[in-house]
Amino acid sequence: MPNRSPVDQVLGVLDQTLRTLFAPAHSARQSPAAERPQAAMSDQERRLSADLMRVNHSGEIAAQALYEGQALVARDETLRQLLRQAAREEADHLAWTEGRIAELGGRKSLLNPLWYGAGVAMGVASGLLGDRWNLGFLAETERQVESHLESHLKQLPVSDDKSRAILEQMKQDEASHATAARRSGGEDLPAPVRFAMRCSGRVLTSLSRLL
Repeated sequence: MPNRSPVDQVLGVLDQTLRTLFAPAHSARQSPAAERPQAAMSDQERRLSADLMRVNHSGEIAAQALYEGQALVARDETLRQLLRQAAREEADHLAWTEGRIAELGGRKSLLNPLWYGAGVAMGVASGLLGDRWNLGFLAETERQVESHLESHLKQLPVSDDKSRAILEQMKQDEASHATAARRSGGEDLPAPVRFAMRCSGRVLTSLSRLL
């Protein structure tokens, strides 16, 4: 809320951190995988799908943190509400990927606390530059995530329709968030910033797949 004291805001961030990292994720929307049958998969295919979904789960951890950091310093209430709405949809993604990891017999990344802390820091940093840059950072983040999801859709085992349904809906949501941010006045980020964001995304992807 815009009139919360700094102490209340910090406590709110801490509360959200604990909920995101340690509480079971819940979604407002039914998982796109719910109506898809579980196809027969080899052990190798199951491990590949679990690894990919672990990476995407870590990305959603970082997204929750990013929106929390951006909303914390956003000057405009309309922007704050846009960020909160995007965060609620990303929370669905978090629950869907978490559930799918469990179905595949996989595990979540050990580095998720690191991704959350980095996400909050990046969100605050972008927000302090002003609302137009905050929106631009949001739009570029979602554009890069959309590209990342497209890559994972190509890597998934052909038989894994359940994971595919989740990633396709996530991709659609990310595109919607990016469009909303641009329409709300988001600035195009400089090329070096976009490059740095891609590099940080590759670090998250590589390390989350390993750890």
